[in-house]
Amino acid sequence: MKRKPAAPVFKPYVQHQVHLLPPSYDELIEKDHLVRVVNQAVEAIDINALLAQYKGGGTSSYHPMMLLKVLVYAYTQKIYSSRRIAKALRENIHFMWLSGESRPDFRTINDFRGKRMKPVIQEVFSGVLEYLVENGYVKLEEYFVDGTKIEADANKHKVVWAKRKENYQKRVRKQIQDLLEQIEQANEEEQAEYGERDLEERGGDGSEDINSEQLKKKMEEINQRLRDQTGRKKDTRGAKKAVRQLEKDCLPRLEKYEQQTKVLAGRSSYSKTDPDASCMRMKEDRGAEKAWPKPAYNIQAGTEGQFIVGFSVHNRPGDPACLVPHLEQVRKNTRGRMPKKVVADAAYGSEENYAYLEQHGLGNFLKYNTFYQDTHHYRKPEVLRAHQFRAENFHYDPHTDTFFCPAQKPLHFQYTSRYTTDNGYRTDRRTYACSDCDNCPLKSQCTKAKGNRHIRISFRLLEYRKQARANLTSEEGKKLRARRSTEVETVFGHLKHNMGFRRFHLRGLEKVETEFGLVSIAHNLRKLGS
Repeated sequence: MKRKPAAPVFKPYVQHQVHLLPPSYDELIEKDHLVRVVNQAVEAIDINALLAQYKGGGTSSYHPMMLLKVLVYAYTQKIYSSRRIAKALRENIHFMWLSGESRPDFRTINDFRGKRMKPVIQEVFSGVLEYLVENGYVKLEEYFVDGTKIEADANKHKVVWAKRKENYQKRVRKQIQDLLEQIEQANEEEQAEYGERDLEERGGDGSEDINSEQLKKKMEEINQRLRDQTGRKKDTRGAKKAVRQLEKDCLPRLEKYEQQTKVLAGRSSYSKTDPDASCMRMKEDRGAEKAWPKPAYNIQAGTEGQFIVGFSVHNRPGDPACLVPHLEQVRKNTRGRMPKKVVADAAYGSEENYAYLEQHGLGNFLKYNTFYQDTHHYRKPEVLRAHQFRAENFHYDPHTDTFFCPAQKPLHFQYTSRYTTDNGYRTDRRTYACSDCDNCPLKSQCTKAKGNRHIRISFRLLEYRKQARANLTSEEGKKLRARRSTEVETVFGHLKHNMGFRRFHLRGLEKVETEFGLVSIAHNLRKLGS
């Protein structure tokens, strides 16, 4: 006989089951879950600086310890929107356990992140760093530093460019000059007829560089002069029209361009929707046919064992000028206990950075732009041939203070120039010039100048490069160079691709720093829990 197939068996399913006692969330969360790591780490840090942000009186507030835990854990889960965080507090059991079933709305979360956390983010990060040091995860021995660009929360089409602003400013100043000359011409005609004294508003009195305050004073003088000319409406009609144009058109435009100059503060551009963000070329846009600079921030971060040990946010695109302020921030975070060795790529090999490392007794493992050529690691013959024509590779005779080019022509000292960086560092550069390059067969390879070759040399920088080359080519230096590519670059890749953090969600330099601080803490705790 053919057997009947067995009937399927299902596990009990009672949707409206009643518990005698309410279940504990703690029993439902795994013992080694990341949420427990976040809870333990945040509990261990000092949050007195955060508590100080709250004033007494008024209604009760959600506890900042709870909000900090929720924010950090949300960032570990790639949840960056305040609305999504508020939703997770209502639906996700891990968020419910972490918050003690508190349900702050998205406004409270956003206000806490953007206002309460803004002044203390570095201190909170420093507390997490101390936790890592105390538990032996970070030793502060080596410090691998690099920079990356992260797009700002700004409209890339609404950008103020410094060069365009300067051109517009020149145009409005030219228009002001023409109008003042028109007023002056009308006054000269009136003087010829009535014999009165001349007005002082001539176009050649510096109006081509006039600012808004000076223009206001000139307009007051002109208006007062016109008020004194009673009964001469026909004669003052043209001058009054010019004054109205100055007041309604030229003055507002001039004030706008002055405000833009103040916001630029030496930068080449800024976004109208986030004035702190500058336009930068993004690494991910390299190779694109129509890649255009985007409003972004330059993030400087240093790692050890792929833990983020220090970070800083800048709105200047170049990395070299960011290292000193970055290391100063690291000094604050580590309570003066700086890493012993600083390792970075060739972008940071400036005299200012070398001098800072020497001043603070830090190991100099910074590459410079011609390191591979100097160590003969660069095998392209055309590059090595061009390398010999670089000024720092010319032979130098200290007795006569003379350089000799590859054609053995002397370059004699001319003068010394002093340069000051944006950070206030001063350096002296000596200029040397050749007296006879016209008939040199190597001139086309040596210089593109029509006249003789001039070189500018900083002997202090040459000495720093010599020290860096010795450190980098040592056995320790070779190991650190090999590790550098797997340290901070890996961390940036993890943040952008694994955590999906490619764009900031807050605006303004201080709020952006807060957000990246949360990202850095989240990264460290994710690595701690992995």
